[in-house]
Amino acid sequence: MGALALNIAPDEHVEEMLSYVCGYWYSQDIWRIEDKAFQDDGIDTSGQNGILVDLSSYNKMLKLEMKFYLLHSLKNKELSVANIKKHYQEAISYIGKNYTENSFNGVKVKPATMQGKELCRIYELVQRNVISFITDFYDERPELERDKWRAILIPGVKLSAAIKRTKPSMSFEEIPLYYRESVKRYMKTLIYRRSWSFCTEVLVYIRYFFKCFYRNEYTDGFLGELTRIDVEKYLQWVAEDYENNNATFRSKAVSFVRNWLDFIQLAEFKEAPKKDVTRLIFDEDIPKRERQADTFEKIKYIPEPVRVALDNAIDDIEPAEMKPVYVLLRETGWRGTDILNLRYDKCLDYVWNSHDEEYVPYLYDEITKTGIPLHKIPIRPEVAQMVSALIDDAKVKSTEENNPDKYLFNTYEGKSIGLPYSKPAFARAVNELIARKGIRDGSGELYHFKTHSLRHTRAMEYTEQGMPIGIIQQILGHCSLQMTLHYSKVSEDMLYKKWQETEKLDLFKPSVAPPNKDYQHTEEIHYEHVRKNLDAVRVPFGTCFKPTKIGCKNQTQMCLDCTSFCSTKDDLPAYEAEIKRVEALILVATKTERPDWVEKNNQYLTNLIQMRDKILLEGIVHKNGKFREESDG
Repeated sequence: MGALALNIAPDEHVEEMLSYVCGYWYSQDIWRIEDKAFQDDGIDTSGQNGILVDLSSYNKMLKLEMKFYLLHSLKNKELSVANIKKHYQEAISYIGKNYTENSFNGVKVKPATMQGKELCRIYELVQRNVISFITDFYDERPELERDKWRAILIPGVKLSAAIKRTKPSMSFEEIPLYYRESVKRYMKTLIYRRSWSFCTEVLVYIRYFFKCFYRNEYTDGFLGELTRIDVEKYLQWVAEDYENNNATFRSKAVSFVRNWLDFIQLAEFKEAPKKDVTRLIFDEDIPKRERQADTFEKIKYIPEPVRVALDNAIDDIEPAEMKPVYVLLRETGWRGTDILNLRYDKCLDYVWNSHDEEYVPYLYDEITKTGIPLHKIPIRPEVAQMVSALIDDAKVKSTEENNPDKYLFNTYEGKSIGLPYSKPAFARAVNELIARKGIRDGSGELYHFKTHSLRHTRAMEYTEQGMPIGIIQQILGHCSLQMTLHYSKVSEDMLYKKWQETEKLDLFKPSVAPPNKDYQHTEEIHYEHVRKNLDAVRVPFGTCFKPTKIGCKNQTQMCLDCTSFCSTKDDLPAYEAEIKRVEALILVATKTERPDWVEKNNQYLTNLIQMRDKILLEGIVHKNGKFREESDG
């Protein structure tokens, strides 16, 4: 019946919209906040009244699509009544007057012509959102072929329980059409190996990369012809755009892009740069991330008086369901998302301990952030008893409808049914407890609790109790020891105590002159003075002094241009033999009419002759020679 009133074919998409936008929502073009339909559908109208939206200026099909978008967003709490009334009301009304199309499906955003920069911004934002929503609704392609991926519809992606609450998606709509499919192909290789959060962050920087070049008048196909000069321009744009952000943003804008370009070149994407990526983006181009000292400043430990007061008061937390979450966070040092991600059917097991000759309880979880599929740590018997009781309770309450993913801390009713407790709700409960108990920090203010501070604090406790750093890394589920070192500092009290216990050193002795280093004979490599973190490895025509922790970017190239490469007169016979061999290759290539072979081998021959002549003149060639040996400092 509704389809006939709209004078359009009753296809399945329209039928679905009509079944959703029915009754009051379909019949009324002016939605009044006081009307009963809002309360009937559980839409929060607290503190609001009057007209929410006036859609009377829309044509019939656009009206149905806009109603569908607004009602869906309100019911799923993606938009609020207060937000629409305060910010979007005028823009929504203006769209109806400005659009003559029969659908929002696939249309382009119309430029704003209203007065006021903020109103124009909101007008374009609302257009983008409704166009994206409706276009995605009509799109019948498989999920990974669409321009917007919804994580929850892609089996096998790594999603934390906390992220599921946000209904995460990944949009490729801002990637230029020319490159969109290749970027999607790259992201398909990532989403099953890395967390969804990491993948969306990678996409942000790829999107930024294209935005930089297209706004500076580059066009489709530029990527294949990318040069070092283009990259240097990009580095300048990054420096300017992220001037007020910390170095980590600038670093990711270069390193994430380089990893992407490196992959598509290795996988031989037709859009990939023709020049070797290692010759386009150098290691030195990647800005160093924030200093270790800056990272330490961000790590917040709960002061001991606050920690003790919180531990003593936790029985009074409201709602009481938050107490086990706090206990597990304190006991384990895991992330809040890790604890909330626990599944009642596989989070507790007992492992035989041959030392104590008894079964020991272990807590099991999947760490989505770092991709650890089965993370387990021992827990105390009383904690295991608490977890066991929670498991029994969850088994009784859970059904396929209210807890399909078998969360231990599940929400059994309401809008968040089937999802675990939220981290903000937990932090809010702890802060309310702090306010009720009057727990204050050193300045006399009410202590402001953040969930992640429990993780930092537990890492410090592990360290102060003498636990080896490798064991702490395993318990916390860190990928790298470096991250664990950031967390695992000791308190000032423990630092002072351990310092006092150290032996007094008898250092006040007459000064002794340092041994004299005579480096006059520059044709000799002083291996006894080579820095300890460098490897001296023989390679064709010389020696490589690459630092052990840095990857070789010349694995598929010759070493002659590398700054870590060193050649001496001892290598001259190898140069002479190679020069003869290459000259013979050029002769063969000339006779067989292979100009590409001739060109490449001529370049190589020129490099060989230049290096040989330089060695004859200087005795030794090593670009980074002055950094190779230990300094007197």
